[in-house]
Amino acid sequence: MKFGEKVRELRKKCGMTQAELAKKAGLGLKTITNYEGGSTYPQNREVYATLAEILGCEADYLRSENEEFIAMAQREYGYRGKKGAEKLVEELTGLFAGGEMAEEDMDEMMLAIQEAYVIAKKNNKKYTPKKYRRSTGGGE
Repeated sequence: MKFGEKVRELRKKCGMTQAELAKKAGLGLKTITNYEGGSTYPQNREVYATLAEILGCEADYLRSENEEFIAMAQREYGYRGKKGAEKLVEELTGLFAGGEMAEEDMDEMMLAIQEAYVIAKKNNKKYTPKKYRRSTGGGE
């Protein structure tokens, strides 16, 4: 479930309108509408904490770091990058399942592995055949 869907679902469970949530969070109605519509995400991580407090959940539940990571991989590396990122997230989630590692440590480890994935993709770009490279508009 994406960030906007989570916000909408929790808001409705709390019996709030978008306007009420916006006012409590100190945000504009259009911002909440955009969040729920999936067209934007909070730019500031503190917004996740504020919304989580109002909606009665953990900020980590609202954060869509895995979804953002997959979207970034698709933007930067196309379909193959997206599929690789999805596989990485799936395998790492399985790795952490049932473990005894603290939630914060799991998040940090996941972020570190995601960073390593991006670095590896950048470093290996020179080995990608030209027909599979995404054009950045500046020529190669």
